[in-house]
Amino acid sequence: MSSPAALPPSSPPSPAAAAPGGWWAVCLCAAWCGTCGIYRPLFNELARAHPEVRFEWVDIEDESDLAGDLDVETFPTLLIADGQRALFLGPLLPQAPVLARLLASLQAAPGSAGAGGEAQGVFERVRAARSQ
Repeated sequence: MSSPAALPPSSPPSPAAAAPGGWWAVCLCAAWCGTCGIYRPLFNELARAHPEVRFEWVDIEDESDLAGDLDVETFPTLLIADGQRALFLGPLLPQAPVLARLLASLQAAPGSAGAGGEAQGVFERVRAARSQ
C-alpha cells in the first residue's frame, strides 16, 4: 500500500465546493474485513493530510442504521459527497492515492451528476448522525 497522495492545489471554490458542510469521504467497511483493517490507517493519514475534507469511517454492521438497505458487497466501499449531494458510491481500490485522485476529479467537476437516490440516502443518514 502506498502513502497518501496530495490533492492538487486548491483553485477558487466551485459552487459544489462551497456547499454547506464541505466535502465528505465516507468509508463503508466492516470490522471483520482484513482489507479494511489494512486500509484504515491510510484513510486516516489521508484525512490528516486533507483537513478540508471530512473523512468518516462507518462500520456497516455496528452502524447498520446508517447503511440502511444498501447492500455492500465489496470492501472498502466509498461514498463521496460535496456537502449536499452524494457524487460517488462504490468499491475503491484500498490505496490512498486512488481516493485522492477520485476526490480531486470530483472537486474539479462541479456539475457532476449525483450518485443516485440510494447513495444520497446513505449520505444524508451519515451526515445527520455525524454532524451532531
